[in-house]
Amino acid sequence: MKTLSAEHVTFTYQGKYQKVEALKEVTCTFETGKLYCVIGHSGSGKSTLLSLLAGLGRPGRGQILADGQDLAEIGYDRYRREMVSVIYQAFCLFPALTVLENVMYPMEISGRKRKEAERKARELLAKVGLSEELYRKFPAMLSGGEQQRTAIARALASSAKTILADEPTGNLDSENGKKILGILEELVEKENYCVVIVTHDLEIAARADVLYRMKDGKLWEERGETV
Repeated sequence: MKTLSAEHVTFTYQGKYQKVEALKEVTCTFETGKLYCVIGHSGSGKSTLLSLLAGLGRPGRGQILADGQDLAEIGYDRYRREMVSVIYQAFCLFPALTVLENVMYPMEISGRKRKEAERKARELLAKVGLSEELYRKFPAMLSGGEQQRTAIARALASSAKTILADEPTGNLDSENGKKILGILEELVEKENYCVVIVTHDLEIAARADVLYRMKDGKLWEERGETV
């Protein structure tokens, strides 16, 4: 089922002295039950594309659609709150909140009662393999792999079935990177998530169902699931 798509999307950064066309007529589709990977060199436009797919900016031309509806019609705040979750290379956890509180946060701001949010957060943290002894610790007290697992649990706290991941293993050693990728693959295979990963990691690219490549703001499908 189509979940998220970009249609003829163009985006231009206006610098002090020049314009940079970061995306040029980009068209792509992402469906549930598949793991996607977007690869390309730094400056190719892949992080800009991920940002627009996350509703963190608006295309100069073209459309971003979720379930066939333009994000502007859905409302960007509602879209980010209910329909998509983002995982970052730098984890982006709240440093003054505990592990448990980080995962509870998106549920509480969406109106869940604290007791219910805590129960669900504990369930999600266990799901990503974190032991209960870590729940009351702060992010700075965790390893990189533990922080990224917390970030994934926080992403799952939303009802969104689409996860956008920006270099999710970039700050991890190879062993922890494989564990994080395994968690994301399991979400796709067992729970029908749509996971889109932007990365330089060719090992991740090799395991994607669909591989997109970007260069100079242009995107093409390099490998599909049936190829």
